[in-house]
Amino acid sequence: MARARMLLVEDEPMLRRFVRLALEELPLEILECDSVADAINLLTANTVQLIVTDLMLPGASGVDLLRHLQTFPDLRGQAKVVVFSAGLTPATRLALAPLQVWRMLEKPVSIGILEQCVHDALADARAQTTPTPRAPPTATGTAVDQFFGGDAELFHLYRATCLVQFPHDLAAGDHAIDTRDTQALRRVAHSLKTVLLTIDLPQLAARAGALEQTCHAAQQDAAERDWEPLRAALAEFIKNQAFTHI
Repeated sequence: MARARMLLVEDEPMLRRFVRLALEELPLEILECDSVADAINLLTANTVQLIVTDLMLPGASGVDLLRHLQTFPDLRGQAKVVVFSAGLTPATRLALAPLQVWRMLEKPVSIGILEQCVHDALADARAQTTPTPRAPPTATGTAVDQFFGGDAELFHLYRATCLVQFPHDLAAGDHAIDTRDTQALRRVAHSLKTVLLTIDLPQLAARAGALEQTCHAAQQDAAERDWEPLRAALAEFIKNQAFTHI
């Protein structure tokens, strides 16, 4: 029989990579897209058993996708929906309640918790028994233990992916500053906040979180001030990592 199929709606390449790494041991086909429009196209052409979506996406949001699925239930079929977001405030959780969300996962999430969530969602859909998922690790203060189940090789593989992506994030942030596009800068900060915490850079993650809040308040001048130290620190980190591999 065919493997179970999951749709991942996430605009951040590094987080899509994280999900693929987390779920690679499951008998699962993952369809990926970075927008609501592409998600609808994929759902029109494919039957899936699980939909995992971010809320903050370019253009239409994850909430817009959930509302569309309510309006056109045949598009969703029997798929369970998981919201995977760093913005799950109490107000957001309340707003999602009537939208048939099966589970909510707060970014950043450990590999164990993500794998267990998918295992639970697909338990009735899979035709064969899946490997026992890793138990969610106890937080020990290190990203390797907290998010990667103690798998240092997996952690370094993911961090290498992030190092390739970071220069593109810096360029996107600079462009947002040049064009005074606070919402675009907010999306960059939102993504960096989660990724930096996942690769054990909590201080930089905190700076990105502060920048996200400044952008959310539409404080352009303050956002420009907050971007510069974050940009400099991230550029320095990239430079130092390059030197360690010479």
